[in-house]
Amino acid sequence: MQGVLERRRQYLRLMRQLSIQKGFFTVSDFQRAADAPRSTAQDWINRLADEGCIIVKRPQSGRTPARYTSRSVIPQSACRRIFTTVDGDMVEIFHECMSSACAAFCGHHHALAGGPLCAVRRDGTLLRECAHVGEIPVTIGSFPESAVGIGGIRLEGGQVVQKIRSIGGPAYSLSDMMSYADGVLDIRVERKGTVLEGEIYTRALAHLVFGIDDTDAAGEGATFALAIALLQYLSGIYGVYPIGHHIVMLYPEVPERTAGNSCSIVEVAAPPELTAELAEKGAAFVSDEAYSSEWGMAIKKGFRIPDTLRIYGLAARSRMVTADLAEKTACENAVILKGGKGRIGALAAVALSGLPNEVLLDPSRDTPLSEEWHREVKH
Repeated sequence: MQGVLERRRQYLRLMRQLSIQKGFFTVSDFQRAADAPRSTAQDWINRLADEGCIIVKRPQSGRTPARYTSRSVIPQSACRRIFTTVDGDMVEIFHECMSSACAAFCGHHHALAGGPLCAVRRDGTLLRECAHVGEIPVTIGSFPESAVGIGGIRLEGGQVVQKIRSIGGPAYSLSDMMSYADGVLDIRVERKGTVLEGEIYTRALAHLVFGIDDTDAAGEGATFALAIALLQYLSGIYGVYPIGHHIVMLYPEVPERTAGNSCSIVEVAAPPELTAELAEKGAAFVSDEAYSSEWGMAIKKGFRIPDTLRIYGLAARSRMVTADLAEKTACENAVILKGGKGRIGALAAVALSGLPNEVLLDPSRDTPLSEEWHREVKH
């Protein structure tokens, strides 16, 4: 099912591009663009025409081939990617949209509905939601009720299943758009009166957090730049989804700093079986590209930050901490450390992951352990 859905998404995108460029396309046009056998190209055109996704603009006439065009200039899907990571009995849902306005709309209504969600955050067009595995009914309706909400999360055979209820525009997104998003394995929908209920199947991925520090030297390089390069490198590995990059400011009076003593966080989602490989490849990449021999990397699996790890991160914002403390804290929290002295700051980056940018960039900001990055969700 996953392969068929992916090819369907790819071929529909190609057909839309051809329609925009020429106003139509032929079987030969599509065959060349898809680099597929002619019989495969014809089969997919027939299938998608039967589904109503494309229309016959002009039937075949003698030696003149049939012309086809995409049915609508409306984007097939505003949803670019939907993927999920698992950490124990909690799931983080990532929904990347073409529009930051749509991401804000979904974030607002999901938070309003509540359900099993315990956290909602939006980074531009990326909506991040944290949820407990389980089912909590959500009320869906017209204003002031929520138009869409997640009512349940379950783990099933290596997959995460989201139960969604929606009306109006969100219902259209559920039934006609989400299946095209990268990362979606299957969608099953059922209409109940004015409400559309659906289940979205995505793979249960591992959440990997990389912290890096001390990769630059005086007048050469920048840790944030290497972090961006690392994110791009890891994201190029098949099955890996980029989540994001954040900059963290640590104790500003460290004598060895090259500027303001900042480090970086890089997050990716990946198949669990790739965890060890990505750790090794990430460390090798940073080692090759760093300007300093004291570069450091910390790698943690999972998005939940235990109190002992968070305390270490908060300490690194207010004073100098030792390599011994870093080693001890990493061992207690199953965090892998690689490299040299930069491991101290790299571990602090991992320890502070999940906090909002305004906190990460201000080491003077008071951050009690109970404070979370998320917007509290109504239950």
